[in-house]
Amino acid sequence: MSSHPEIIIEAGKSERHYWRDVWRYRELFYFLAWRDILVRYKQTVIGFAWAIIRPLLTIIVFTLIFGRLARLPSDGAPYSTLVLVGMIPWQFFASALNEASLSLANKENIITKVYFPRIIIPISGVIVNLAELAIGLAMLTVLLAWQRVPITLNLLFLPLILLLTLLLTFGCAIWVSALSARFRDFRQIVPFLLQMGLYISPIAYSATIVPETWRTWYALNPFTGIIEGLRWSVFANTPAPPTHGLAISLGIAALATASGIAYFRSIEKRFAELL
Repeated sequence: MSSHPEIIIEAGKSERHYWRDVWRYRELFYFLAWRDILVRYKQTVIGFAWAIIRPLLTIIVFTLIFGRLARLPSDGAPYSTLVLVGMIPWQFFASALNEASLSLANKENIITKVYFPRIIIPISGVIVNLAELAIGLAMLTVLLAWQRVPITLNLLFLPLILLLTLLLTFGCAIWVSALSARFRDFRQIVPFLLQMGLYISPIAYSATIVPETWRTWYALNPFTGIIEGLRWSVFANTPAPPTHGLAISLGIAALATASGIAYFRSIEKRFAELL
């Protein structure tokens, strides 16, 4: 009798245990996320301060152009804070998608040599940006206190809307990472799409300026419901977002996540040759 352990290779076993493997490799999440954080701010003079400076400069520019010059309405809220509430989820989303578009290509050396569920890579990229999301929320807290904005019980809905943002970001990041691996041109398209999204989403303005006849179509942008929901939870005078707007955002987020996982797994075994 041999003293060596017996290894049984069973067809389809890895597929059935995929999510169990994701849990088994959970420490890889922390390693990849921490490594990406270090690489992002390595050899920078001010380090993590960039997480504050980038949204701060955007707020200043938007406030001067849209608040002072264009005089867009702010529904009774301080315009700078209105912009920051819109920037927090968008900055998180845009940074995560930029990371996802290059995530698989940047990890080519380990993808071609070591087995692990590849979906860990785009998800870890999203986790990295949670640090900047937390910094943005801290900035919002300081700005609300400084401008003495009254707080209502609507603030209890803030975590739920942030979870909706996280779900949407996960789904889109998984789609972007898979498409960028299969079609290299897609890496060039992502920054362009994000630039367009910055202006067609109600970040620098309130969605109330959109004509009533266009509101339903405008709500097809999932960030319309997310940003308006966040503003309603933060500002007492902001009207409640339409229920159908939040429902559309939730539906798109769930569809993006489910379909993104399905597509990612359908081509996951080809990543080594695609990259």
